[in-house]
Amino acid sequence: MNPSEHAGLDVTDVTDATDVVEEAGHFRIYLGAAAGVGKTYAMLNEGHRRKDRGTDVVVGFVECHGRPLTEERLAGLEIVPRRPVTYRGSQWEEMDLDAILARHPKVALVDELAHTNVPGSRHAKRWEDVLEILGSGIDVITTVNIQHLESLADAVEQIVETRVLERVPDWVVRRADQIELVDSSPEALRRRMLHGNIYPGPKVPQALTHFFRTDNLIALRELALRFLADETEEELLEHLQRRPAQVLWDTSERILVAVTAAPGTDAIVRRAARMAARIKAELQVLHVVAGDGSPRMDDRQLAVLRQVSADVGARWTELPAEDPAQAVIDYAKTHQITQIVVGSSSRSRWQELKGGGSVVKKISRLAGTAGIDVHIIARRNPTTEPDPRK
Repeated sequence: MNPSEHAGLDVTDVTDATDVVEEAGHFRIYLGAAAGVGKTYAMLNEGHRRKDRGTDVVVGFVECHGRPLTEERLAGLEIVPRRPVTYRGSQWEEMDLDAILARHPKVALVDELAHTNVPGSRHAKRWEDVLEILGSGIDVITTVNIQHLESLADAVEQIVETRVLERVPDWVVRRADQIELVDSSPEALRRRMLHGNIYPGPKVPQALTHFFRTDNLIALRELALRFLADETEEELLEHLQRRPAQVLWDTSERILVAVTAAPGTDAIVRRAARMAARIKAELQVLHVVAGDGSPRMDDRQLAVLRQVSADVGARWTELPAEDPAQAVIDYAKTHQITQIVVGSSSRSRWQELKGGGSVVKKISRLAGTAGIDVHIIARRNPTTEPDPRK
């Protein structure tokens, strides 16, 4: 509908209404492998740095857990008073969301993103409070531990043999404009625990023999590093898709399998999956629907290959193109593919001459100029027809 046709609203009214819409605030997260790595301290340091620069900064909520260094760093920052809440006869304190929105600073420091609010609060989770603050145009700096991410919580429970009750949806964390890892080696973290810098003295022995065991901390640290590496990789690919690089940025290995209707293609996908697993590379499968008279895959063949791709953890993509070889190379360039896997040509020499040459040879030639490695895998014809149910 044209804005001028909207009852009682002309174009000028629409412009004025758009002008008052708040731009979402900038979202920054300090991510840690476990409690005590220094996330809150780093957040407070950033708050002081911005305050010294003249930025309007408030502490929306910070939990010091009795840590002297954190309490010292809190001094000098404006603190929004907490909201008292009565629940089942007990007194609690929660972040005062309405007070922060009314104060409307440039930056709000909000600790413990995964925190569960006391029943009766406007939102059940603190991350929901944070989204409302961001929506009002306030920048938010927050903290979270890797075990609280929804996709990793179950894995963490298996590792540390402890329930993870408070969880944050992955999409909330991935929405952040900036994620910064606050890292600490397991040895350094255990020393901090022994010195009483994380938990009070009576809790230290149990913590060191349970959650804060060295093997647990190593595993949690690896989960945090991998998550951040995946985020960084996605940011790089998004940047390169917006502004394509003239050369291949070989920051990590990405393997593309180009699949056709030829028999034995499913075996080539499995072979590529083994190659990807050895070098810990991302695997993608591309089916080009050609318009050059090449044999097309029927639904049954497609179902088999899609299922095999899913089984080996690969991403499946289909796209139409008149020139399959060029389409494979264009896709590889766009997605920063470092290696292409294809099956050897099943066409005779006469068919290649008659049809304008081998697609496999053309892929190899074009990939060479693009700096992409090509693996040509020998085809092994299956002894029986593939069963799409398997």
